[in-house]
Amino acid sequence: MGLTIGNIVTTELSRPQRGALVQHFFALGGEDRRLRFGVGLSDHGVRDYVENIDFDHDAVFGVFDDDMQLAGVGHLARGEACAELGVSVLPAYRGQGMGGSILARAHTHARNWGVPTLFMHCLSENGAMMHLARKQGMRIVSAGGETEAYLELPVGDPASFANALFAHRIGLFDYALKSQAHATRRLAAVWSNSKQE
Repeated sequence: MGLTIGNIVTTELSRPQRGALVQHFFALGGEDRRLRFGVGLSDHGVRDYVENIDFDHDAVFGVFDDDMQLAGVGHLARGEACAELGVSVLPAYRGQGMGGSILARAHTHARNWGVPTLFMHCLSENGAMMHLARKQGMRIVSAGGETEAYLELPVGDPASFANALFAHRIGLFDYALKSQAHATRRLAAVWSNSKQE
């Protein structure tokens, strides 16, 4: 699977970006939160969820917009028999391939962990996740209003490890460029405002 879809670059997130994760989930409307988490998670629940992500054990991927806000997020939780992926994309960015780009990055990462299966769980009414799973060729099982999708993973090989390393470096580079451009725009706005006063 490829690193990007179009010009979408995924970045692996770390502990210092917990605040950006919280803001991403806060930006989801009530119905979108329910579809992402399976329940209508409160703000307090969102904070608890983010605080309990184990960045040493799991992997979290994000796509930053030009304002350094997380437009899309994927949390890949590692288990012994499978890796479970949860994906969310803000409404303004849907339909652009962002979910597919996050899934591609998660696929390679899970494969390199050596887990045999990538797994997604969602409510059956979550059309976006169902579309993503079908597009990926995942085996889908639905029961009682909930759906599980499975993808058997090949064993990681030198090419998949090289792809992951390249993806990581591109993600860091993209993050640095967007951070610098954002800081420059903010500085220019402050400078422009001070001149007008």
